[in-house]
Amino acid sequence: MNIDTALKEAMAVEGAIGIALVDYESGMSLGTLGGGQGLDLELAAAGNTEVVRAKMRTLASLAMDDVIEDILITLGRQYHLVRPLTSSKGTLFLYLALDRSRSNLALARHALKRIESGLEV
Repeated sequence: MNIDTALKEAMAVEGAIGIALVDYESGMSLGTLGGGQGLDLELAAAGNTEVVRAKMRTLASLAMDDVIEDILITLGRQYHLVRPLTSSKGTLFLYLALDRSRSNLALARHALKRIESGLEV
């Protein structure tokens, strides 16, 4: 699936507020959908780029032979789910913001995994 289709599928996840596909080397979004008042997706994407970079550096420093499946940031009213894509897709990650009261975290994680597997960049 292309980027637009992947973003639309992510926004169909129950409780989705916004989704972005981000390059963590540059911090630039390749596409966004949703967001709005209270969630600037471009700013959030740039900020989460730093989170991904820091975790990648930490894994390298610890010489851990492993990969990040996802990173969860839990806020009072939201979940922010960051999923670095497999190395075959370069230095990209999906960033999904969810309304905590309307979402199922396990289902959202499963949906992002499915979307990643079908995404063609």
